[in-house]
Amino acid sequence: MASGSNNRAYRPRFHGRVEGQSRACAVDGCEEAGEFRAPAGRDADHVADGPPRWRWLCLDHVREFNAGYNFFAGMSADEISDAQRPYAGWERETRAFSSNAASPGPRWADFADPLDAIGAGFRKKMDEARTELGMRKDGKPLSSEDRQALRTMDLAIDADRKSLRMRYTELVRRYHPDQNGGDRSHEKALQDVIAAYTHLRKAPAFV
Repeated sequence: MASGSNNRAYRPRFHGRVEGQSRACAVDGCEEAGEFRAPAGRDADHVADGPPRWRWLCLDHVREFNAGYNFFAGMSADEISDAQRPYAGWERETRAFSSNAASPGPRWADFADPLDAIGAGFRKKMDEARTELGMRKDGKPLSSEDRQALRTMDLAIDADRKSLRMRYTELVRRYHPDQNGGDRSHEKALQDVIAAYTHLRKAPAFV
């Protein structure tokens, strides 16, 4: 029986060796296996934004390559300087770390909003906030019951008496069984609308 040492898996002695390659060393005239890869050089033809190109060399030639390799070969003084500055692009302070981090943001006028998407959303949020606080533009008071009735009828906080009547007529037509072929599935919604209208028409904001 073979000893345990004879059954021990072979481990490559040299770090970086890629065994099982069928390619030969890239150096002209060398018949050794190319088991070590080395950069093909900046002038090598390669696809933009693609993976780097490599040359496969034997042990002796990769040692020779490493001994004479110069990453900065062919670079100008400015290019070498830039390559040695890993912090390039970090000189400018960002708002979070700058001394004036609390400076005001961009002005509203700086935003282009041709479809009024920002403005409409902002106004809707403001209207919702004023509805919750009961703040009408005309200064007329709104109770919590008034605000709930307005939400039931899907009316803006600044709706007037005419808008209230028009909305009531619209909702009654939408939910009444006679307008839905006798369908009574909307009776609860209709009752809520009638109750909300009855309350609002007597509220101070609509008197």
